[in-house]
Amino acid sequence: MVKLGVLCSGGKDSIYAAYRAMQKEEVACFISVVSRNEESYMFHTPNVPLVALQAEAAGLPLVCVETAGEKEKELQDLRDALECARERYGIEGVVSGAILSVYQASRLQQICRDMDLWCFNPLWYTDQEGYMASLVREGFSIIITGVFSEPFDESWLGRRIDGLMIAQLKAIAERYRITLTGEGGEFETFALDAPFFERRIAVRKASVKYKNFRGVYMIEEAELEER
Repeated sequence: MVKLGVLCSGGKDSIYAAYRAMQKEEVACFISVVSRNEESYMFHTPNVPLVALQAEAAGLPLVCVETAGEKEKELQDLRDALECARERYGIEGVVSGAILSVYQASRLQQICRDMDLWCFNPLWYTDQEGYMASLVREGFSIIITGVFSEPFDESWLGRRIDGLMIAQLKAIAERYRITLTGEGGEFETFALDAPFFERRIAVRKASVKYKNFRGVYMIEEAELEER
């Protein structure tokens, strides 16, 4: 088995990719890059510090680094994080939740080639509707934590992904020509529970900021609880 580190933003794609990787290989750690730039080209930003809770729920160590989020320069910070994970936990490859983003995937793949690490993208060009349905069917608890596109109003923030939401997203995707999974940056998510979590994350306090089809659901207090 190959020992892997999961590049984890806290959202549905990286957490589901971790789940897929665990079915085939050994996941040794989570790796998180916290960007100070909300417009980062590479890294998801809402609630990323809470990846620490996800790692704890999964019983895995976390390698966490900060970045200023400057385009291209942030790639060196990612490289430093991967090197740290290799030194501490002996990773031989990196798991990514990339689905369609060539910008992100190509840069991660180049870094992995330079570092002689395997880059594993289990969701690359997956069937989007089937993937979203599998999140619900397989017991993931995912909430919307950011919206950045028409027609998403404030009511979407904090909502849990379920069958009804997937149907609504499908209709929106067809009408507004956006991606069903939010891969184009239309919305962002956070995983409160997953099949491989030992405990789930309970949100105790959150706030919403929303204006002109852009908004975030910021988790201010959260803790692990028994299922």
